[in-house]
Amino acid sequence: MSHVGVGPRAVMRSVAFLTAGVLAVPALAGCTSEESAGKPLAAQDVGAATRASVSDGGTLRWAVDSVPDTLNTFQSDADATTTRVAQAVLPSMYRMDENGSPVRNPDYLESAEVVDTEPKQVVVYKLNQQAVWSDGREIGAADFAAQWRALSGKDSAYWTARNAGYDRIEKIERGADDLEVKVTFSRPYADWKALFSPLYPKDVMGTPDAFNDGARRSLKVTAGPFTVKKVDTKADQVVLTGNPRWWGAPAKLDKIVLRAVPRDERVSELVAGKLDLAEIDPETADEVTLAAAPRDPATGTPLMGPQGSPAAGAQGRSAAEALRSWAVANGSDEEAAEEEILAREERREAEAKAARRQKALSGFEVRKSLEPAYTQLALNGSGGPLADERVRRAVARALDREKLAETVLKPLGLPAEPVGSHLALSGQPAYADGSGALGEQNAKEARALLADAGWVRGGPVKKDGEKAAGAEKDEKDEKGENGEDKEKKKSEGDDDGTYIVGEDNKNAGDKNADSKNEDSKNEDSKNEDSKNEDSKNEDSKNPDDKSDGGTDRESGEKHSSGKNTAQGGAPGAYAPKGTAAPAGSVAAPLAKDGKALTLRFVLPSGPGSETLRTVADRITDMLKDIGIGTEITKVPDESYFKDHIAAGEYDLALYSWPASAFPATDARPIYAKPVPAADGSLNVAQNYTRVGTDQVDQLFDRAMTTLDQKEARDLLRKADSRIWAAAGSIPLYQRPQLTVARKNLANAGAFGFETPVYEDMGFLEKGAQGSRPSAPSSSPSS
Repeated sequence: MSHVGVGPRAVMRSVAFLTAGVLAVPALAGCTSEESAGKPLAAQDVGAATRASVSDGGTLRWAVDSVPDTLNTFQSDADATTTRVAQAVLPSMYRMDENGSPVRNPDYLESAEVVDTEPKQVVVYKLNQQAVWSDGREIGAADFAAQWRALSGKDSAYWTARNAGYDRIEKIERGADDLEVKVTFSRPYADWKALFSPLYPKDVMGTPDAFNDGARRSLKVTAGPFTVKKVDTKADQVVLTGNPRWWGAPAKLDKIVLRAVPRDERVSELVAGKLDLAEIDPETADEVTLAAAPRDPATGTPLMGPQGSPAAGAQGRSAAEALRSWAVANGSDEEAAEEEILAREERREAEAKAARRQKALSGFEVRKSLEPAYTQLALNGSGGPLADERVRRAVARALDREKLAETVLKPLGLPAEPVGSHLALSGQPAYADGSGALGEQNAKEARALLADAGWVRGGPVKKDGEKAAGAEKDEKDEKGENGEDKEKKKSEGDDDGTYIVGEDNKNAGDKNADSKNEDSKNEDSKNEDSKNEDSKNEDSKNPDDKSDGGTDRESGEKHSSGKNTAQGGAPGAYAPKGTAAPAGSVAAPLAKDGKALTLRFVLPSGPGSETLRTVADRITDMLKDIGIGTEITKVPDESYFKDHIAAGEYDLALYSWPASAFPATDARPIYAKPVPAADGSLNVAQNYTRVGTDQVDQLFDRAMTTLDQKEARDLLRKADSRIWAAAGSIPLYQRPQLTVARKNLANAGAFGFETPVYEDMGFLEKGAQGSRPSAPSSSPSS
């Protein structure tokens, strides 16, 4: 499971610590299977059409992120395009429906059921009698057995990335006939439907050499509606063509070309007519929507912009500006007239180019849904302040997750609901909102958690290059523009809890106002400011919660004027402890053991990560409100995950996990407690927050072994509640899925949870129309 899209950790504190004092967990037993999993927040948007209305033939040119290094999905360097190819050319016993649940794939499987549980679990698969490989051989037990042996983990010569489930199989044998496969498990396995999807031929799985190298750049034997014709690394594309031995509904398309196109180049390729389908960013979506908008019959300009906003005129020029330009071009000042005539010509050329671009894009439409994946804030618990669960919980309680979801999803017209589970998404059977185990946003309680952990305002901060508290940082990070000046200005004096009326905001006030003005660009920021002001007034009653003034950060330090603002050192009236701070004052930073509480926030710097950086800015402001500082570090996309997330070189980070229909199997390595490896290092698997507990592991293990689906859901929901309580990972929002598709392309686009049906994709017959979902509701699903 991986996404930035993309999964290892440090040992958590004991259960006694989890359930003691201010860290009491109120809702661990509150999630039961009686709670509704709800519905998917957004339906798929694929231009759905019946096969009868789709013409035969044609080539679909589909943009992907990369040409895969391997076509074997069970290898470590498999990627999203590997999965895309496998879905089109290989058997899958089960596929995902619109709710993200596994459903039997009748093209390959007539039935599959558990026929025995004692003394061993036995599953019998009855295969479709027409199912054959592209070389004419029947799909059968030999293929199942070869895949089991390759993925069982017993033979290290197979370079596998995962073997979950296959390691629980004891034997595979032929059943009553060649179409029946009998699988016996050594241990009960609830997620048995996750196995053999995809299923590779024994030609690929039969030997280590074939597994390791035989399916990297080609798949000679397939069994789907399409087959792999060529992996062309020079042209950066994978070409799929129809499978003549396919027994199901014949593919409508002749060919699918998966082209590797960088995201920032896709709009140009669309304009050039070289693509039919592509995932896009919000900016491109706005441009395509504008191009397809209704136009003024007289001028040809769009009547409305994206999200119903008025469209700008040509090159954004008003009638007054156009009149002034005419006057200058025809005026008596010959030099000015000549310059304006040249400028007008350049504008005409630019307008003509823009018109051609819009005309080209008018043949496309944006199809949008929510991706089966969620973005989370990861808190590295391996060291520094975040090793203390109280600090992690304080960070989590400071976040307004609803506002963060709105920041990303509301401008796109998608439901802006925060994700309530680590293990499932709304609509999936295992989904239930477990965030109550952590508690709602509450700045006052967040500050109390920090105070309980020993982080107080006004604590002395060491100078002379001492590092701020947090995970390891480069010297450059510690002495850069975000750290040195601010930290070295801390005073070691104490003002006995007073602040000076009229002197609190002379220097930092402008800076703080700028920050608030930037936030106010979001339409909901006024509500947030109101809440924050209330919480600040409440918190001012805490003697340790001292409001700062100007750039001093704490009362008693010098303003830039050089005057000491401690009691007796500056003009103005003094207020006793407990007096509410003025509305413009900012929260003072926290310190402990001579170190300020500053967390290193690592982010990708690439052009496709603007949304993550916007979310990070919002989070930074929310943490600042409770006294936590952040140092933003932007790193190249190619090193973000390997060198920072997986290596544990961060305090805070944003990345995504895909949802799974089998969370007991797929989510366990993401949240399992790290264990020491033989070489003394920590084996973190995919738990990159390095936070885990024995209790969570035990709940996963029990969910993985029970064949009672209701019991499994209850166990998973309890596990999710404990993951929330540990506060190593904070789910924020379901990722938006934006695609641009040619208007006459049917059954392709934003697929949501559902597995694409490749044989139904194609271009509409003349006069036919595909259906679109109704506008997504922004209200919670019931």
